[in-house]
Amino acid sequence: MPLFGGEEAPTEDASTQPPRDSRALPALMSSCHPISLKFVDVSYRVKIDDHRGGNIKRIFGQSTPPPDGRTAAPPRERTILKGITGTASPGEILAILGPSGSGKSTLLNALAGRLRGGLSGTIIANDRRLGRSMLRRTGFVAQDDVLYPHLTVRETLVFCALLRLPRSLGRQEKVAAAEAVIAELGLAKCEDTIIGNSFVRGVSGGERKRVSIAHEMLVNPSVLVLDEPTSGLDSTAAHRLMATLGSLAQKGKTVVTSVHQPSSRVYQMFDSVLVLSEGRSLYFGKGRDAMSYFESVGFAPAFPMNPADFLLDLANGVYQIDRSIERDNPNIKQSLISSYNTVLAPIVKAACLDNSAIQAKGNIADSGHFPPHYRTGSSFSTGISNWFNQFSILLQRGLKERKHESFNRLRVFQVIVAALLAGLMWWHSDSHNIQDRLGLLFFISIFWGVFPSFNSVFAFPQERAIFMKERSSGMYSLSCYFMARIVGDMPMELILPTIFLTVTYWMSGLKPEFGAFILTLLAMLGYVLVSQGLGLMLGAVIMDAKQASTIVTVTMLAFVLTGGFYVHKIPSCLVWIKYVSTTFYSYRLLINIQYGDGRGISSMLGCGRDMISYNPSCKFVEEDIVGQIAPGVCVGVLLLMFFGYRLLAYLALRRIKA
Repeated sequence: MPLFGGEEAPTEDASTQPPRDSRALPALMSSCHPISLKFVDVSYRVKIDDHRGGNIKRIFGQSTPPPDGRTAAPPRERTILKGITGTASPGEILAILGPSGSGKSTLLNALAGRLRGGLSGTIIANDRRLGRSMLRRTGFVAQDDVLYPHLTVRETLVFCALLRLPRSLGRQEKVAAAEAVIAELGLAKCEDTIIGNSFVRGVSGGERKRVSIAHEMLVNPSVLVLDEPTSGLDSTAAHRLMATLGSLAQKGKTVVTSVHQPSSRVYQMFDSVLVLSEGRSLYFGKGRDAMSYFESVGFAPAFPMNPADFLLDLANGVYQIDRSIERDNPNIKQSLISSYNTVLAPIVKAACLDNSAIQAKGNIADSGHFPPHYRTGSSFSTGISNWFNQFSILLQRGLKERKHESFNRLRVFQVIVAALLAGLMWWHSDSHNIQDRLGLLFFISIFWGVFPSFNSVFAFPQERAIFMKERSSGMYSLSCYFMARIVGDMPMELILPTIFLTVTYWMSGLKPEFGAFILTLLAMLGYVLVSQGLGLMLGAVIMDAKQASTIVTVTMLAFVLTGGFYVHKIPSCLVWIKYVSTTFYSYRLLINIQYGDGRGISSMLGCGRDMISYNPSCKFVEEDIVGQIAPGVCVGVLLLMFFGYRLLAYLALRRIKA
């Protein structure tokens, strides 16, 4: 039974063949260095803490025993992969089949060099142990399409090319490379369509998956690893996608992919098939020979059926004797594993191993750790654009992507309605009614404290997947990403507050001086940026959108209650909250702009010492305005918060491992 060797990939049907562009690929992408992968006895173990022991260690630390004398339970191990062996050759598609939890994704991550620790066995490329030079030529496409929804297909790939391709290439060459990949993968007809997501209409699922593949094709990988690329696609879209992968394999690339439930048409396109069940191999060999092999060991379908469905049934321990009787027995899996170890395993290992290769490649376990995941950005001299170019590109991309979010209709409607409502509620309010005026200033402090902080708390959690994917590919440095995000958000976050205050200030009849209006605007915009920084910091620290939104809501509630309008005599145990409250300093600054130190207003109202005790307005002025914190102190504290929150956010992002 032929298990290895080349076979011409199936020819694409004209209806499924992606359109080609007559232009030649750029020189960078015109050639492909063939790589043959061999993996022998690959196993992977992961440590699992039990619930009780894990909690004890998290609370008390590894070396500190619990107070009641209990000892933390030792971590248990779970074996995900159990001695997997096989090969993947240039010009072929190796498909990994198996039910959920069989170890498909783990094996793909191992072959792509994305696992560290717990991995044993041997993985070699062209008879050499995996290293950075080999991983540099490996492209990995995750199961989930992690893309910016509001960028078009062309913008997505052009920005990726500008960030990822070597800086020895000029901008036009990088754009040409992106356009060539668009043509190669048949994306020309949708290149000006936005990517979209579940809330925004964009390209189809198959086209979105091709864009993810195009991300990796920009660096012209020799090995392309894909985790369930047909997941969520209909049969026709899945076949078209596999036809695209087949055309890439024909150009000398090694394609390794896991497929959840392929149709019979898709299955016929697989050159080699590896069937997994609970981390063990049931079959490895040519896809066309799988049915005859299982028939030879006593498992044949009762009626003609899709080979992939039959293989998945066996991997699940299900064997249908006839059309009406179905046997579900764990012994089926054990029988298949035993047959594989007896019949196929010696042949597969013999084809993978030879003495010269063993000496050249070494062993993963012998090296002490798995080779670190390749990062194209680990050394700037290897071709990544310099810091300022990265910053400029990320800034442009961020402005294009987030302008839709910052100025969506609902958000603009929310701000305009709030401005008009405040203006009408305080329409030309009486300057002598100090309490009403202070209520307006405090409302402004509340609204522009909660609104930007709540919106910005989602920024980093929502972009975490994209950030980790791009950082693991070495597309840019963390400092570039962070600065581009901070600088790009500032102008967008300040436009709506400016519109709000312009409407509310003159409608409510606050201090009718243009200088006072400008100072109020500057104070409010600074406060908006501080509140935004608070949200960014909490989002970066927690990195969970729901939890972070809850924490920022509670934090702003505490800041509002201690802001100085609702409660004047704060309990001593809570008074510290007032001095870390952004609302407190913003409110004091707005009061100072309108009323100065308040003594003029106090004398105008005739508030002597004997009047304060029974005149509500005098009491309010005395407690809220006279003798409060100097404006310079408020500005200084807000500046400290502006930089402090962002520094904490940056440090929180640094702890995230790409």
